[in-house]
Amino acid sequence: MVTSSMNLQKITILLVEDNESDARLIKEFLKEVNLNNELSIATDGIEALNYLHTHCKPVDDCPSLVILDLNLPRMGGHEVLDAMKKDNELKRIPVIILTTSTDEEDINKSYEGLASSYISKPVDFNEFEKIINSIINFWFNTAELPK
Repeated sequence: MVTSSMNLQKITILLVEDNESDARLIKEFLKEVNLNNELSIATDGIEALNYLHTHCKPVDDCPSLVILDLNLPRMGGHEVLDAMKKDNELKRIPVIILTTSTDEEDINKSYEGLASSYISKPVDFNEFEKIINSIINFWFNTAELPK
């Protein structure tokens, strides 16, 4: 397990995930570490963009990081990513693609769309926890997030 004592800055995360079990697991993993974070969850792409447009005016309320699934109802992850990167208020937010797809086309399209990283969700619980911990270690303890 990872503990995070390095980053005292409040980190706001938008998780865009329609799978309730995965969202609950991510929420629990984040709760287990000592992060000063606030997690909001959107269950589809339209809800995610509505959240971002509401919370990024003023820009100070934007999330520090978006964790985005690709396979979403109503509007898919690629469309959300594209809309974010075309919006001056949203384009600076790092977007981590966290999805079940290992399809090369999805990977390439995500990076072409300026995703910050692409991670395939493992089905094994312990591997999933390792993935979330690696996200926490890098994005919250190593990388500088936009303020």
